[in-house]
Amino acid sequence: MNLQSNDFELFGVPMQFAQDRAQLDARWKELQREAHPDKFAAQGAAAQRVAMQWSVRINEAYQRLKDPLKRASYLCELHGAPINAENNTAMPVDFLMQQMEWREALDDAKNIDDLNKIALESMVSGRKQLSKIEQSLDGKKDFSAAAQQVRSLMFIERFASEVDARIDQLGQ
Repeated sequence: MNLQSNDFELFGVPMQFAQDRAQLDARWKELQREAHPDKFAAQGAAAQRVAMQWSVRINEAYQRLKDPLKRASYLCELHGAPINAENNTAMPVDFLMQQMEWREALDDAKNIDDLNKIALESMVSGRKQLSKIEQSLDGKKDFSAAAQQVRSLMFIERFASEVDARIDQLGQ
């Protein structure tokens, strides 16, 4: 194992958006077994510290690879198209109009059925956005377009979490 490897190299999986979650899970367990600090107890404290660094590195890579949004962001960054979500908030007009409509609907929601409808719409929109991201990353290799789509998905997921919070409030 090489600490300088990217996450895909570390896990021995193709450097692409589409990943087999079961394969990632199995590889994570395998890597954790190899690097577990207890395996190095007889070799002293220095060896255990190195093993702990590996364990942390493996966990960080796993967290990025298993989450589609983090994986897409990481791929964009590896290919020179950083997300820069905090600095780059420019969005297509139609996307901004959709966001405004959802916000108004959320403000006007009176009951759980209204909120569930909004939650379903945002979930469907998020899935469509993930599909676009996969096409841009794996199909077209258009990392700039994928970065824009990732920023859009970040907005959608943030909105969806607000809807979930409202649903939780009504449930109490």
